[in-house]
Amino acid sequence: MSESNQHTEHHKLIEYANGPSLEEINGTVEIPKGGNFWKNLLAFSGPGALIAVGYMDPGNWVTSIGGGAEYGYLLMSVILISSLIAMLLQYMAAKLGIVTRMDLAQATRAHTGKKLGFVLWITTELAIMATDIAEVIGGAISLKLLFGIPLMVGVALTVLDVFVLLLLTKLGFRKIEAIVVTLILVILVVFIYQVALAQPDMAAAFANLVPRKEIFEPGQLHMALGIVGATVMPHNLYLHSSIAQTREFDRSNEADVAKAIKYTTWDSNIQLTAAFVVNSLLLLVGAALFFGKDTSQLGTFGNLYNALQDPKMAGSVASPVLSVLFAVALLASGQNSTITGTLTGQVVMEGFVHMKMPLWARRMVTRIISVIPVLICAIIYRGKESALDALLVNSQVFLSIALPISMIPLTIFTGSKKIMGERFVNHKWVTILAWICTIGLTVLNAQIVWESIRGLF
Repeated sequence: MSESNQHTEHHKLIEYANGPSLEEINGTVEIPKGGNFWKNLLAFSGPGALIAVGYMDPGNWVTSIGGGAEYGYLLMSVILISSLIAMLLQYMAAKLGIVTRMDLAQATRAHTGKKLGFVLWITTELAIMATDIAEVIGGAISLKLLFGIPLMVGVALTVLDVFVLLLLTKLGFRKIEAIVVTLILVILVVFIYQVALAQPDMAAAFANLVPRKEIFEPGQLHMALGIVGATVMPHNLYLHSSIAQTREFDRSNEADVAKAIKYTTWDSNIQLTAAFVVNSLLLLVGAALFFGKDTSQLGTFGNLYNALQDPKMAGSVASPVLSVLFAVALLASGQNSTITGTLTGQVVMEGFVHMKMPLWARRMVTRIISVIPVLICAIIYRGKESALDALLVNSQVFLSIALPISMIPLTIFTGSKKIMGERFVNHKWVTILAWICTIGLTVLNAQIVWESIRGLF
């Protein structure tokens, strides 16, 4: 396809998509002309941080710490492989947005019928709400641990973060990126400190970055599937394909487009490496402090909080300071995920059904709907934290169902010369690797769903 014909087709598709993705921030961050590697990297850095948040949200914490507590350092390789898959998928999502000027939701809607587009929208919206449930629970539990606020009150208070997000959007997108990076650094510093105190066996940890056959034994495999399922989130693919377009450059110049892809990929991979480090630190804390001890009571945030100050569990490093830092990091993680969840909701709604609403209304509707099942669960079980943790796990299972809906179209679109053009279509090896990851994750997630359903009977 000639460059002019491809440009015309892109223009028609963008018109069909009802305008640019996240129009109020699309192309608002200026990129310097020329400049060295570091200056360009700084200019393109930011979107990767918002993506990395999804890989270290409250839904990941119990599985990573639990994996270390139950199996020591064995599952380090699972965290590494999950992170590498994430880097591949996020690279393709960002490239799709930069090249086609459409986010994944818009591109999917443009290449599907109205009825199928509506079904995909509903499923994706439910996945976003499932993610939001994890944020609500993580936020409410951290408020209880830090300030003694009852769970039901804490759940209700999480609705108020809509006003925080509205304030942030008034400050500009770069300010949002800076705040997210700051919160990530808080989480990173907290767990580096905890690992330093716990003194894990780093030689064993590095040795287990190479997969071992013991992973495929039933118990270990189930935990490994849980880590993978909690790591790769469908909403991140929609979000990245949108916010990768926030940089302003000459989109008709292939050299500038290639430059944007290059530095956006650097940004994404650096931030996802930070997410890999955080998840590894979580597993190291679990392995160093709790491996070989009674792990049956470590399945909730509250129990982990208590264990970190219990000498019987955490040994000589047990301290109330460790527990407080854990709760602070949990609160930071929940707030980070709130920001990205709201933006993703807007991307999906506008992309699939061309429906626009004020950001405050979008945030309020999504959060209230997410709060309702959490409140019902809290009321029925009289505010028992274990019930909320069970709801959090079940919400993560639903994300497993929604994952193929985002991965399959992404792999198809970025592997199509008609959509991406000769220069930016995936190399054949990238497409093959993407299909292996897509099919493999779909099968693994189907197994998680099947085991969850079977567990109900």
